[in-house]
Amino acid sequence: MEMIMKYRLFLVLFCSLFANLNLTAQEAPVNLSMSDAVELALQNHLQIQIAEASMDIARNNNSWEAAGRYPTISLVVNGPNSYTDQSNPANVALPESTSLATGANGTLDATWVLFDGFKVRISKEQLDLLEVQSQGNANVVVENVIQNVILSYYLAKLTEEQLAVVKEVLQLSADRVAYQNIRQEYGQASTFDILQTQDAFLSDSSNYLIQVESYQNAIRNLNRAMGVNELQTAYTLTDPLDSPPSVLDLEELRQRLISGNTNLRNALINQQLSSLNTDLAQSNRAPRVSLSTGATYSLSVNKINAVNPFTMQEFGTATGKSFNAYANITASYTIYSGGARQRAIENALVQEQISYLNTQDLQQTLLLQLESAYGTYQNQLRLVELNKSLVENARQNLAISEERFKGGLINSFDYRTIQLSYINSNQALLNAVFNLKNTETTLMQLTGDLLRYN
Repeated sequence: MEMIMKYRLFLVLFCSLFANLNLTAQEAPVNLSMSDAVELALQNHLQIQIAEASMDIARNNNSWEAAGRYPTISLVVNGPNSYTDQSNPANVALPESTSLATGANGTLDATWVLFDGFKVRISKEQLDLLEVQSQGNANVVVENVIQNVILSYYLAKLTEEQLAVVKEVLQLSADRVAYQNIRQEYGQASTFDILQTQDAFLSDSSNYLIQVESYQNAIRNLNRAMGVNELQTAYTLTDPLDSPPSVLDLEELRQRLISGNTNLRNALINQQLSSLNTDLAQSNRAPRVSLSTGATYSLSVNKINAVNPFTMQEFGTATGKSFNAYANITASYTIYSGGARQRAIENALVQEQISYLNTQDLQQTLLLQLESAYGTYQNQLRLVELNKSLVENARQNLAISEERFKGGLINSFDYRTIQLSYINSNQALLNAVFNLKNTETTLMQLTGDLLRYN
């Protein structure tokens, strides 16, 4: 009797802990759908902000001015000043004098490249592609963030569903403990039966605590994936884990991958950039024609403190000025450079071929990944349906065994075995559904469909 009283005290304490855990898990929950989670990530995630800043740099660099279409204009202004104190007895005409000179010089110069083998046009095309490339790189970051959010969301949903199963089984174990205590009071249950039910209850209690921790960690990871600083923020996850599967066609997926895969599109942009690099190397064979125009204005003031020995008058102040303007056309052509131009062209052509081969290799790799993921997806669909049937059978078997256990037709070992089978079948179903969601997300990433959340 003393052992039973101790256990009842433990049961009261655990029920109190159980209630506190539920209260903590449900403290100020916020409804959160998958689209809401993605939207939060797009607003808060630091990697996306970094990618957007890089896009701003590429956008600022993309201009005709940066490509070199317009002339370079410079203005130089200076004001020379000097003071001279001269004493030279050998100079009979002007043995001693002091002079102060000042003035101002201004030069305006403009240089405009009229022709250099179409480098300006090619450079502008490069800048256009670099801006597109920065957008593509940002899309890769966005895809990774969205994929991480989706998997974190469904993982949190998975642990939530697993917690519900463990909680259900824990309640069944608690009911068994209460039932055996009543039987013992009437002399129908032995100490061995009580100990068996207590062991099952304690084991399920431990599993429940472990699952609570797993759920809380999953919520923290979800908050981290969304860029939320308050990692303890609680949510009510409104999107179901067991959503209707998508009907997918492999050939359609292949076409969507070729046209929409983000990494493949970035590879195609790199291939175009390699082609433009070849054009730039070939443009070095063309002559360079440039126009230089400018004007120079000079003003000088010179004051001499001395007497002209011939006129006996002060030299005084002399002012001078000059203006010069020019316009020159310069044409230059490199006749021989030690084969440097030809080597640069050949290297650019090889690099262009390498870029093309890399693109083809990437496409083949992605198509192989797609077919593998598609096969896995189809197999996981069948596994989900199979595990649904197993769960339904286990549920019915558990209900029947509970009645048979109360009727004394099966012992506690058999009942516990059926109970564990019910737990395992539910966990297997939840894992199968999560794996299906994981593979579906992989297919969306391969075909570029993740960006539709953006």
